[in-house]
Amino acid sequence: MTDVARLAGVSHQTVSRVLNDHPNVREATRLRVRAAIAELGYRPNRAARTLVTGRSQLIGVVAQNSTLYGPASLLAAFEQAAAQAGFAVSVGSVSTLDRRSILAAVERHLDHRVAGIVVIAPVASANEALDHLPDQVPAVTVDGDLNRQAALVTVDQVAGAAMATRHLLEHGHRTVWHVSGPADWFDSAGRVAGWRSALRAAGAEEPPLLSADWSAASGYRAGQMLARMPEATAVFAANDHLALGVLRALSERGRRVPAEVSVVGFDDVPEAAYFIPPLTTVRPDFDAVARASLGLLLSQIESGMPTRERHTIAPTLVTRDSVAGPAR
Repeated sequence: MTDVARLAGVSHQTVSRVLNDHPNVREATRLRVRAAIAELGYRPNRAARTLVTGRSQLIGVVAQNSTLYGPASLLAAFEQAAAQAGFAVSVGSVSTLDRRSILAAVERHLDHRVAGIVVIAPVASANEALDHLPDQVPAVTVDGDLNRQAALVTVDQVAGAAMATRHLLEHGHRTVWHVSGPADWFDSAGRVAGWRSALRAAGAEEPPLLSADWSAASGYRAGQMLARMPEATAVFAANDHLALGVLRALSERGRRVPAEVSVVGFDDVPEAAYFIPPLTTVRPDFDAVARASLGLLLSQIESGMPTRERHTIAPTLVTRDSVAGPAR
């Protein structure tokens, strides 16, 4: 820090204020200090900073070791939001989201003196562990159970699924078939609830639920059944990989999309715009979820008080070429 102060022609205190984003620094001075930091390749000593401020700049995240698009996107967005706020993130990956695995990961984080804990908990098996987190540790659950009375941020799965279902009904389809995700996932349950609520609000018949997992292979198997059913003219798949499998099965059977069957997915994976046809889908705002989660955690860290505040982030519908009116 001494070298930075000397090169920038300012005091140690001014360098410290710039590093901590203090508002009472002139912009020209801030730019001069930042230029000196870049020129010298200076990196703040986080351990020393913790000793001075009494607050760790490290956040512990517990997440399942998974390549699924939703959880992976949430984790990446949170790491970016934390970095922008001056925090590092330590990720404790677990193979299963059960009590033993989650609590062991939390203990490892606490051994590293993290400022707070974030648990990405999209499945019901995580609830028992969340109920036993240490009371004195600031914590936020992401993508968890809306029935738990704790700090929580999640995508509005119900609203997103209802939006997708209404979009299909508004194109003139009599009803919408749903290929769901695993029953123990809160995302899946929310999307089933949203699909059902939209059908009931429209007075449409509710067809049997087609249960699946999150994979394209599972969607393909469901699609093989749907492809043999001429009455199935509209399908809402619980994620885009399921939709991809459905599209493949329909194509093999000669059912044209969207001329004969319309399909909507959920997640807006980067490849969705390049499916054949380009997929209409629901896009969760993972960046907004990350920012809200970080905000809830930092408010607890700064106040020293737990909160039961929750934020439900609305998704948006991305319309492409996989939806049309039913064939006449």
